[in-house]
Amino acid sequence: MTVRQDIIDFQQTIIHTIGSIADEYGFEVYVVGGYVRDKLLGKEVKDIDFVVIGDGIAFAKLVATKFKRKNIVTYETFGTAMLQLDDGKIEFVAAREERYDADSRKPHVKRTTLESDLSRRDFTINAIAASINKKTFGEIADPFDGRSDLEEEILRTPLAPEQTFDDDPLRMMRALRFVSQLYDPSTSRRFIVQPETREAIKKKAERIVIVSKERTTDEFLKILASPKPSIGLKLLYETGLASYVFPELVDMVGVEQRKDYHHKDVFLHTLKVVDNISTTTDDVWLRFTALAHDIAKPRTKAFKEGIGWTFHGHEDLGARMMKPIFRRMRFPMDKLPYVEKLVRLHLRPMVLVSEEVTDSAIRRLLFESGNDIDDLMALCRADITSQNPNRVARYLKNYDIVMQKMQEVEEKDQLRNWQPPVRGDEIMQVCGIQPGPLVGILKKRIEEAILDGQIPNEHDAALEYLLSIKGQVLQEHS
Repeated sequence: MTVRQDIIDFQQTIIHTIGSIADEYGFEVYVVGGYVRDKLLGKEVKDIDFVVIGDGIAFAKLVATKFKRKNIVTYETFGTAMLQLDDGKIEFVAAREERYDADSRKPHVKRTTLESDLSRRDFTINAIAASINKKTFGEIADPFDGRSDLEEEILRTPLAPEQTFDDDPLRMMRALRFVSQLYDPSTSRRFIVQPETREAIKKKAERIVIVSKERTTDEFLKILASPKPSIGLKLLYETGLASYVFPELVDMVGVEQRKDYHHKDVFLHTLKVVDNISTTTDDVWLRFTALAHDIAKPRTKAFKEGIGWTFHGHEDLGARMMKPIFRRMRFPMDKLPYVEKLVRLHLRPMVLVSEEVTDSAIRRLLFESGNDIDDLMALCRADITSQNPNRVARYLKNYDIVMQKMQEVEEKDQLRNWQPPVRGDEIMQVCGIQPGPLVGILKKRIEEAILDGQIPNEHDAALEYLLSIKGQVLQEHS
């Protein structure tokens, strides 16, 4: 990885303007952290972090006034402020030292020098600052040789790693996230965690429990959103953090599978599936579904003579495991039905390969998956992790056959995002009944008739069918 050591392109109007404000009011201000790191790596950056020698919030308010913005958010305890702009956000923090008690995440904060501030940052590659004051514009402060670590692709803490992780245990998760995020798919180059730093994570892993679940989950999802999530997920297990952050990952390790289908245990197979899906989508919830698709295999594993290891019902149990996981991880609950559905259905498409499969079976899959059928098929393709190219080609061809069958049925029946052709209020009017369970029973009978191919997915045909069955159904439930 080449680091641009000569100059950093700070010729942005916003930085010059903030530098002018700093000069006008006598503040010493530096651009710092991820902005400098990514600029040195030649990456595009929208968000900018500034460190202020003195009162960071007071300076941020001056900037907000200059930019005619009222949407400034301040955090008095930490001496920080954030200002959202049209194409990104800028954050200001006073140069500070923080001291934490062993059992608390509430810091004791005091102002300090730039070098002392940089020493309390998470990693050397984020402990680089550049002046934006006119006299020293662009001069770089790099007291812990972060530029060399960028060049050598090493993740290392400025101070002793155990002290750094005691200050903020979330930094252990951030280490794994940075290794995953900074992976370069075009060259397969990746950062490594310095051995001493890695050992400190293993030693301090249990302290992650004092960090709020929202913060750890945010880092967990950033790992999933990275170019190659398996890098961070594997480190999550190897450092011991997975036991406290996502223990289901640990449960997968060493769970053997049938050798005729898989050459990996469930853990390594799952990592490969996540990497596969990540080449086709940036959707973190589809990526999480890939991580969770075999999550119940450890609980359903059984050995059968002549067959080997089986995992009957793991797709249904896996779907049922999602709600408690979502609650524990503080995931957004509106994403739960999507993940449950794909986990529950991920084995179904392969069953449809047989020439004898009925249109009814295809209709039912289309009906149950709805508008998520394309994501389901992407998951199924990602689930092919065999090292045998002939087997991979055969499975991919089978899924092409399934897609063709589904397309033919969909063109006839229009089941994607299906809505009942006869609504509940019409059922009540036609049958002379009040709201209640009977309406649902009649609606279900119409739905089953459509899925079985007895009637087309059309209003008039469905109404005619309702008229033909209403007497019998009303009598059965009278």
